[in-house]
Amino acid sequence: MRFLFALTLAFTLAAAAPKASAREMVAFDGYPPGTIVVKTSERRLYFVTGHGRALRYPVGVGRAGKAWAGRASVERKLLQPAWMPPEDIKRENPQLPNYIYGGAPNNPMGAAVLALNVNDYAIHGTNRPDSVGQFVSYGCIRMYNRDILDLYHMVRVGTPVVVLR
Repeated sequence: MRFLFALTLAFTLAAAAPKASAREMVAFDGYPPGTIVVKTSERRLYFVTGHGRALRYPVGVGRAGKAWAGRASVERKLLQPAWMPPEDIKRENPQLPNYIYGGAPNNPMGAAVLALNVNDYAIHGTNRPDSVGQFVSYGCIRMYNRDILDLYHMVRVGTPVVVLR
């Protein structure tokens, strides 16, 4: 009986807990199905599903002087990626370790990464969910961990990515 009570309580608490995800289906035209479109000014990422629709996610984007626009494609997909800070980030934050293991609480890549074929940019999860919806990164696109995992399972290597201002 205690087990059933504990199980019921666990499901109740899980259902009541806020979910770090905010995807929604919205009207969206102009790009072929399977394309990822990031609208930096809106701090939103759209995954085009077709028939005039897309899944919309909130994202953190490049801060002033670090944002970029252009076309890319997904070059690699990684779960629980390790991270080595690029030189410009290490210069600004010399206290950062040279290597952070995948899954470590201080790993800024979060649960998964979609590495892009442009510079060191990526679409990735974050260990700082409060940064989603902000202008905060060095150019990468940050998502809630739950959202990057959702997107990770829908895209393939080669998926086109369009980043707009």
